[in-house]
Amino acid sequence: MAERIWTAALAVIGDEILSGRTQDKNVAQLASWLNVQGIRLAEVRIVPDVEERIVEAVNQLAARNDYLFTTGGIGPTHDDITVDAVAAALGVAVEVHPDARAMLERHYASRGGLTEARLRMARVPAGASLIENRMSGAPGIRHGNIFILAGVPHIAAQMLDALTGTLEGGRPVISTTIGCWVPESEVADVLRETERAHANDGEGGVSIGSYPFFREGRVGANFVVRATEQALVDACVADLTRRLEAAEREVTAGGI
Repeated sequence: MAERIWTAALAVIGDEILSGRTQDKNVAQLASWLNVQGIRLAEVRIVPDVEERIVEAVNQLAARNDYLFTTGGIGPTHDDITVDAVAAALGVAVEVHPDARAMLERHYASRGGLTEARLRMARVPAGASLIENRMSGAPGIRHGNIFILAGVPHIAAQMLDALTGTLEGGRPVISTTIGCWVPESEVADVLRETERAHANDGEGGVSIGSYPFFREGRVGANFVVRATEQALVDACVADLTRRLEAAEREVTAGGI
């Protein structure tokens, strides 16, 4: 019986991401954190600050994954509409969470008090719980398997830290990298044949990712072998190394 693979999706919300004014860092951060939880980031969508588009993304991504994360759009300004959009997707009202209001009141007690704009950060889809945020007064939000996080990476990281160990998942994916100064097209058959030879090893099988680069005036590629057991990764890496060396390619352990 094949091992259950738990998946998550991420909706990155914000016009500033699509315009290029802000470079998103949350994809890599979330992917790394999820892997430790035994969950694979299966897809990412960048969505503008348009409620209908956010609703569409939430409905689609939540339907085909075990978990959905969103980043961005939970601040105090008029264009922070993620909470409203998620509530609309869930078919519930928006309400002020009393614990979130209390957190904000404490945080802003010496910072000018809780204004109407700041109170927006206490709004949640009805029935939601809060995700602790030790960096600032505004918490993240959890509604079932939907997690609404801040867009600021270091604040999102704090929210993920608060969620560590609370999500059901499988075994973390383990990886090892090797590299070659070779165009990946010249070893494509070797990669395909090696992956096929190890595809049925263990419950989750073994996969090989190829990542080409151009450095020092030369073309090369790093090959990442992934599986849920170290022994499977080691066996595939050894086999791939042997095949590449048989093809007269010099292999660099750890990648280039």
